[in-house]
Amino acid sequence: MKRAAVSGVAVRASLLVVAKAPVPGAAKTRLTPPATPGQAAEIAAAALLDTLDAVLRTPGVRPVVALAGDLSAACRRAELRAALRRCLVLPQRGADFAERLANAHADTARRHGLPVLQIGMDTPQVTPELLDSSVGALAEHDAVLGPAEDGGWWALGLRDATRARALRDVPMSRNDTGVRTASALRDKGIGMLPTLSDVDTIDDALAVAGNLPGTRFAEAVREAAR
Repeated sequence: MKRAAVSGVAVRASLLVVAKAPVPGAAKTRLTPPATPGQAAEIAAAALLDTLDAVLRTPGVRPVVALAGDLSAACRRAELRAALRRCLVLPQRGADFAERLANAHADTARRHGLPVLQIGMDTPQVTPELLDSSVGALAEHDAVLGPAEDGGWWALGLRDATRARALRDVPMSRNDTGVRTASALRDKGIGMLPTLSDVDTIDDALAVAGNLPGTRFAEAVREAAR
């Protein structure tokens, strides 16, 4: 299949962000306390905006967001809507998180017919360069996985998105989720991406923000830590 170009660069993959609308009381609840629900949602919104910035600057990808929640009630909704207008936005569907992930991969592949690299909104430190190299790894491997320091994972790439069905048998949000995901995909020829720290707790947020001066995320964390 001949693939179209984006800004003169051949399209290599869909870059999928699985995200939740940053609504106070529903987003980043593990940050509260010490953050208030509003501050936690501001941190989530900032993380998503910084993530989308990196995605939209990554060459040769189709940006896709699988979104859950009510964006009309979200923090920084005007900024988010502006960024999302540059992406294909799909609703999340499924009974649990693992099923929603598998369906997001399948729905994205169905739209674009491309390999899919999927990330979340908990790693605002991602850069276009990291995402570009992660997409490139899919040229060498049927699957790629980016481990997270807490035992989960921050990125999953698949040449064949139907293989994301394996996620339905993997318990999510555990300290062995990454190992179990890698094991489920091992027969697919999996390649490993760099390990990142994702943002689940206020200590995570402070550590990540300390390496991201001048970003929305760092400013939101600074405000919450006052």
